[in-house]
Amino acid sequence: MRAVMACLLALGSWGASAQPPVDAKAVAPSHVRIVQEDGAYRLLVDGEPYYVRGAGSAEGDLEQLAARGGNSVRTWSTGTDVAKVRAMLDRAQRNGLTAAMGLAVGKERHGFDYDDPAAVAAQLQKLREEVRLYRDHPAVLMWLVGNELNLEHRNPKVWDAVEQITRMIHEEDPHHPVMTPLAGFDRALIDTIKARAPSLDLIGVQLYGDLDALPDKLREAEWTGPYLVTEWGPTGHWESPLTTWGAPVEDHGSRKAALFERRYREVIAADTRQCLGSYVFLWGHKQERTPTWYGLFLASGESTPAVDAMQFLWTGRWPENRAPSIGPATIDGSSATASVVLAPGAVHEAVAVAEDADGDALQWHWYALEESRASSIGGDPETVPPRVDLRAQLSVDGRLRFTAPDTPGNYRLFVEVRDGHDHAAYANVPFRVEGTAR
Repeated sequence: MRAVMACLLALGSWGASAQPPVDAKAVAPSHVRIVQEDGAYRLLVDGEPYYVRGAGSAEGDLEQLAARGGNSVRTWSTGTDVAKVRAMLDRAQRNGLTAAMGLAVGKERHGFDYDDPAAVAAQLQKLREEVRLYRDHPAVLMWLVGNELNLEHRNPKVWDAVEQITRMIHEEDPHHPVMTPLAGFDRALIDTIKARAPSLDLIGVQLYGDLDALPDKLREAEWTGPYLVTEWGPTGHWESPLTTWGAPVEDHGSRKAALFERRYREVIAADTRQCLGSYVFLWGHKQERTPTWYGLFLASGESTPAVDAMQFLWTGRWPENRAPSIGPATIDGSSATASVVLAPGAVHEAVAVAEDADGDALQWHWYALEESRASSIGGDPETVPPRVDLRAQLSVDGRLRFTAPDTPGNYRLFVEVRDGHDHAAYANVPFRVEGTAR
């Protein structure tokens, strides 16, 4: 659900890797099929069973994805820079990864008009050219037609366009399945897709905190075909508890890792009949309500407990050196759900208990931002809120004694705890400043 910004970041970072192209002799398309055996769907790549252990990527650290046990990466768009896309595909192949290729399809909420036949035809031709560019690369796994086209849509003709695009891809590239990722689903949506886009080979399911409801949703919608979970991860900001002033409460890094483990085991891996695998969101970092909400890495590059959890889920082995663990951040003993309100210029103490199982020395970094005012949906681009200068003193055990900002408003206090081995844990607590300075 996080679409355009993540994709543009992905293409930029992938293309920056100056590595030699894949040997031209090895460039031949993989043959990918979905088959049904003993009542269960299976994905076959060149005749061999293939279960997707994937990640949506914004930063493009494909080497670490492969080292952690992942086998596939998904994108949201092919962009406009052919050289960068080819470099990404070459890099994926060198690392033993496949790529689920996202094709950017116009959205009604961004102004695309599916009642305009000329615009629909032009989009179809543009996508045909993109498919022709990359269809023969051996790293291509499948095609993703758009992303969350059902989000705030009203015109059912969008699914007619999806059907046209799907048929076009089947004509141009008979070797790779075609799907469309959905922002949740219900019976009405599935009935519409069955009627208007029957040529799709599978669907993509994108759920976060409500991933637990997936088995019930499949049953109620009577979707009995194959699917991939094309986005899943932490509990979303739109489904989290709120402070009294409406700030969403973000889980800390260790809590997210525990949720990843449970959701993967109990929902994704548990469905051995229809589910062909998944793409965790997000193998990188991005600003979406906060700079830490969805990324499995900090902006400075350190991996978090969720990365360790994914390695364990994919390989059955924890890394030799793990990220620190952390608890919730508090201000004067109050956590985020208490809706912390401070007086301007008052002195307070912030704490987040962190430990390192490997005995590594921990370094603490606290900072504050203004609370995000973004109201965008579907992963549309956001800017990081302004930084707030805090008068603060850090103790040796990571406690922060700080003075509340003088200006009333909504803020968020962050802590990042690093172990010196490129791993980190994090937490944050929103707070509000009210009243007059003392």
